[in-house]
Amino acid sequence: MGKPHKRRRGYSDEELDEEETELEEEEDEEEIEDEEDDEDEEDDEDEEWDEDERRAYRRRRRIRNQVIVYLVIALLAVGVAAGGIAVGRKAASFVKQKKQAAEEKKAKEEAAAQEPPEEEMVIDTPEPTEEEPEEEEDILGGLAESYYSEMSMEDKVAGLFMVTPEAITGVRTATQAGDGTQEALNQYAVGGLIYFSHNILDKEQISTMLSSTASKSNYPIFLAVDEEGGDVSRVANSKVEVTKVEDMASIGAGGDASQAVEAGTTIGSYLNEIGFNVDFAPVADVAGEGSVLGNRSFGADPQMVGEMVTGAVNGIEGTGVSACLKHFPGLGSTSEDTHDGRVEITKSLEEMRASDFVPFSAGIEAGADFVMVSHATAPALDEDNVPSSLSKKVITDILRGELGFEGVVITDALDMTAITDYYTPEEAAVMALEAGADMLLMPEDFEKAYNAVLAAVQDGTLSEERINESLNRIYRVKCAGKLDN
Repeated sequence: MGKPHKRRRGYSDEELDEEETELEEEEDEEEIEDEEDDEDEEDDEDEEWDEDERRAYRRRRRIRNQVIVYLVIALLAVGVAAGGIAVGRKAASFVKQKKQAAEEKKAKEEAAAQEPPEEEMVIDTPEPTEEEPEEEEDILGGLAESYYSEMSMEDKVAGLFMVTPEAITGVRTATQAGDGTQEALNQYAVGGLIYFSHNILDKEQISTMLSSTASKSNYPIFLAVDEEGGDVSRVANSKVEVTKVEDMASIGAGGDASQAVEAGTTIGSYLNEIGFNVDFAPVADVAGEGSVLGNRSFGADPQMVGEMVTGAVNGIEGTGVSACLKHFPGLGSTSEDTHDGRVEITKSLEEMRASDFVPFSAGIEAGADFVMVSHATAPALDEDNVPSSLSKKVITDILRGELGFEGVVITDALDMTAITDYYTPEEAAVMALEAGADMLLMPEDFEKAYNAVLAAVQDGTLSEERINESLNRIYRVKCAGKLDN
């Protein structure tokens, strides 16, 4: 509100009006400043009030959270206590049950002790049935199948071959098994390797070579040698010091089959010690006059030769080494050598049954794991004059069908001229398997023979089932406790 002003001396009305206007404006400004000060004071009061409210809210929230935490802890404590009580009750119940069981058992034993003894019952134990060996055979078959069922077809086919170490490594003379052997066995998982005199330098060398080879093979592998005694003894006639065994003709002349057992045991023992697991012996041929076999045969009497063969097989197989009867259907009556060309057996079927088959039947009965089939032709057995090693009538019909052999049939070395002069490596390999052979020994060209068999399986000439049949027989021998690998 404006204040009245007295008229001042010396001032005009206009000047007084201007002064009054200025005074009013100053008053208005003061009023505005007072109002703003009042508003600032109110805002400060509001801010103070809001801060107090926030403090109170935070305090209430903190208290609430603490209460929640305390409640959770309390609930957990109650749960743990309850669980502990439950576990304790369960443990007590278990102890109580065990105690009751022990008391009941003790009571029964005391009651049984007071009862009079019952009359002893005699139960006749049934005689072993013929099914038990069959059950064992099924187990062996399952074990064998576990090996070859997981093989690639390439490995399956390679597993049907037994070759020299040189054939897969490409070296001129193999006397050790190193990286080259490892690479070769990885590429060609052959079923076996055969060693000759040039591979054997001394005992430590050949033992190391064999053990190293076995360790490098992805599958159990046959490690074979010709160790007949006498002249054909790759180990005994090397620098390896072993007990030498005389030739089979000398043992046969003595007429004592126990000497054949001893010879087989001696040979098998040192072969096993060195690391061999297959011996291509004994010779089961009945030697006629002028026989190409000379002193390698036990003699000319079929019955006596059969007894000697039985003894030799028992001796060799008893050491954990597989024996191999050779050379079916019998080379004893021939004067020619299949190494040098075609050889023919001129006997009739009945003559062979009465003579040549006798020792082979005896050796099969004794448990020989292998039979080696020769390359001689036998028109009385196969009118097509096919070498026996490639003849289905000789292998499947006679050896398996008539003589009942269920083991591994292996061909004689396929690099002999009795084969190479008439058949390519490819033809011989496929024909031998079609005839029923399980293993192919030393083809003239291993890679060609291998590829031919693989192609025959792929184009259906040979079925996979046929390959598996041979692998089954091979792995039954490998899994029958004869091999350590």
